[in-house]
Amino acid sequence: MDLAEIQSVLTQRGFDAWLFYDHHHRDPIAYRVLGLPEELPVSRRWFYLIPVHGTPTKLVHRVEPGHLDSLPEVKRTYSAWHELAVQLKAMLAPFRRVAMQYSPNNLIFYVGMVDAGTIEIIRGFGHEIVSSGDLVAQFEAALSDEQIHAHLRARDKIDLITAEAFREIGRRVRNGGATEYDIQQWIMQAFLREGLTTAGDKPVVAVNEHSSIPHYSPTPEHSSPIQNGDFVLLDIWNKENTPEGVFYDITWVGSVGEPSPRQREIFDIVADARDLGVATVRSAVSSGRKISGWEVDRTVRAFITARGYGEYFIHRTGHSIGPAFMRMEPTWTIWRLETNARSSPTLVSPWNREFTCQNSALEARSMYSCGRVRLRSLAGFKPSWWLSIEYHII
Repeated sequence: MDLAEIQSVLTQRGFDAWLFYDHHHRDPIAYRVLGLPEELPVSRRWFYLIPVHGTPTKLVHRVEPGHLDSLPEVKRTYSAWHELAVQLKAMLAPFRRVAMQYSPNNLIFYVGMVDAGTIEIIRGFGHEIVSSGDLVAQFEAALSDEQIHAHLRARDKIDLITAEAFREIGRRVRNGGATEYDIQQWIMQAFLREGLTTAGDKPVVAVNEHSSIPHYSPTPEHSSPIQNGDFVLLDIWNKENTPEGVFYDITWVGSVGEPSPRQREIFDIVADARDLGVATVRSAVSSGRKISGWEVDRTVRAFITARGYGEYFIHRTGHSIGPAFMRMEPTWTIWRLETNARSSPTLVSPWNREFTCQNSALEARSMYSCGRVRLRSLAGFKPSWWLSIEYHII
């Protein structure tokens, strides 16, 4: 925890204090921001108050008095519930505006970790509770230089694995066939060889109608064959298996054989929407204007809606990435372009339920074929950290 930096940001924001609270690990944000061990046993409530100036204060139960001892603090303890209320009221007394993991109307539910009852207690003491959302964005979503490098290393490995997965699909289809589950397991083995981890998840390998299920996952018992003429979606995320590892997340789509005219139409709409989203971010950043994710989502969604597919755009336009791969909503402020670099507009075609087109990556690329010579530029630039979409003809 960087106490000086936190207090500096509290000053900038006009907040008097930031109050952290947890019981039974309900707030993972608190553990990451404060640098607490995730395996810390928590059977009683604890509070940690960082004031805009001065030394933080902690309030812990006498059953677990050593909790938070790794942090700078003035210690308070309690046992009975009425003692908790007295101590909490006293430690908060000097502060009017208190930030907590709270989101008005639960609009950013990844931030809304504090239960309503605790909010009522604090408000009952006469304090104004403000959302810590922007604080969390700055201390959770902003990546260090090493994290950025770790992310780029993961990108380089995953891009190669994903491209090779399409080639493997092509080889298997030409030599007897494969299933979604077969390719998923092939990708998982490649991750293992490269020292990458999915943190318990598995990549999406989805054929035809399954590609319209955003979190589809094949199993040995339920897995479609991949055959000539099929539409294939690969949604892959991973990171280096190290403490500084940061997830890289990308979705590529492809056709086993020539894509249909309608598939190309939808692909081009999504690619154009992607380019418009990039231009929106680029324009704001170059002019020095702070931009939020919902603004990009609104622009992209309006573009797709104007082309007749708005009701089939079922996915949000982006989410944050980090060591824990928290999928933040697009209402987050983009503090650094690098920290909000995944976009996944999804269309489920009205004329054929078996088609989905997704757009998500971190670098603009070119369409190319696996097994045929077919090149098509998807963007007139190739800057790192921009968004892209790829189409493979297998």
